[in-house]
Amino acid sequence: MTAAQSIPIHPVPSGDEWHIAGVIVHVRPQNLPAVRAAIDAISGAEVHAQSDAGKLVVTLEGPSSRAISAQLMFLHQFDGVLSAALVYQHAEDGASMSDTVSTTHSEDSSDEHLPS
Repeated sequence: MTAAQSIPIHPVPSGDEWHIAGVIVHVRPQNLPAVRAAIDAISGAEVHAQSDAGKLVVTLEGPSSRAISAQLMFLHQFDGVLSAALVYQHAEDGASMSDTVSTTHSEDSSDEHLPS
């Protein structure tokens, strides 16, 4: 059974929550390629950065905190994983996940108000 089959993660209907979590995974360097491939196979998981020392920056997405917890526990079971630490978790209303995000700044949000 592959990782993607083990934890079914599906988009949620409008109005439900969607959870996003940031995780630091520390892996024995010799196991890094296998663990990276296993994480890549998990639905809702994405590796954003890795170091040669065996540290991975991963995001997990799922329909509940329980799904995030299941993914986190699953990460701990891979051969060579020394730790998988939850750094951040955020829940969003499912309806807002389809909102368009503007990449332009308004005059009210200029950087001149930020401390230097």
